[in-house]
Amino acid sequence: MTLPLPDLSRLLARRAPLAAQGTTLYRAAHLTETGGQFTLDVAGDTGMLSLYDELTGAQEHELAAACAQAVPLASVYLKRRPVGASHAANVQRAELTPAEPIWGATQPEVVGLEDGVPFLIRPGADLSVGLFTDARPARAWVRAHSAGRRVLNTFAYTCGFGLSAALGGATAVKNVDLSRKVLSWGQANYALSGLHAPDQDFLYGDVFEWLGRLERRGDTFDLVVLDPPSFARGKAGVWRAERDYGRLAELAARVTAPGGQLLALLNHAGVTGRSLAQMVEAGAAEAGRPASLVRQFGAGEDYPDATHLKVQVWTLD
Repeated sequence: MTLPLPDLSRLLARRAPLAAQGTTLYRAAHLTETGGQFTLDVAGDTGMLSLYDELTGAQEHELAAACAQAVPLASVYLKRRPVGASHAANVQRAELTPAEPIWGATQPEVVGLEDGVPFLIRPGADLSVGLFTDARPARAWVRAHSAGRRVLNTFAYTCGFGLSAALGGATAVKNVDLSRKVLSWGQANYALSGLHAPDQDFLYGDVFEWLGRLERRGDTFDLVVLDPPSFARGKAGVWRAERDYGRLAELAARVTAPGGQLLALLNHAGVTGRSLAQMVEAGAAEAGRPASLVRQFGAGEDYPDATHLKVQVWTLD
């Protein structure tokens, strides 16, 4: 059975301006353009095809070949994303995110550019491949607003926000994450841009514990980036962003310098921007820090009509 496909050439034409901006790492087809069936992310000459509907093996190959021809691509990797895929990937990794491409040559690592900045991408490593491209506008904002500032990047993953701050002229940047693996990946991203990446700038451990430790030490930052998962299990129990974001904002406010800013992100379709704002404002108030919302934005232009990502800039008195 032939798989009905959107006009991929038309979708790619919409992304043509990105190349002129030095971006080769982007979403080539979003769910809002494919009827919720699939997305296609591109890093250089490599594609990552995420499936949200169950397809036959023949249909998977047909779709991968069509994507490879349209872009064009040297390789296409497959990500199967049924409901609960993030958890299932821990126990069904080989099935959901095969290490070998479904189409083309094996490329364990590729480098993609975002506004001219190189990032290391591992297309067959996991459901998450190294950078969340929907947050490109937020990283651009950080780069434009970091000069002369001390920046704390929490839930750092591969340190895209920390790298953006360093490139923007920050005087100090600290990246915090619970995974040593992704922090090392972040150091590799720093190296791609020719930046010094001392181990003391990459803080391994629980973000909540680190925020408390930094407060006790008297460390403060001019910009604190909050980019937590929407759901997680940890030593302290279950984290749910729709319930717990206010507590995170409170802890972050306690290490934010007077006049400093919080950049609050949330990728959660079930939480509105208004709800996020209420949680951040309430959390800052608990810390005794009146907060003003100064800007809101979302995903980049390669995510048309997307509403999942909320990004808010708050200034704290």
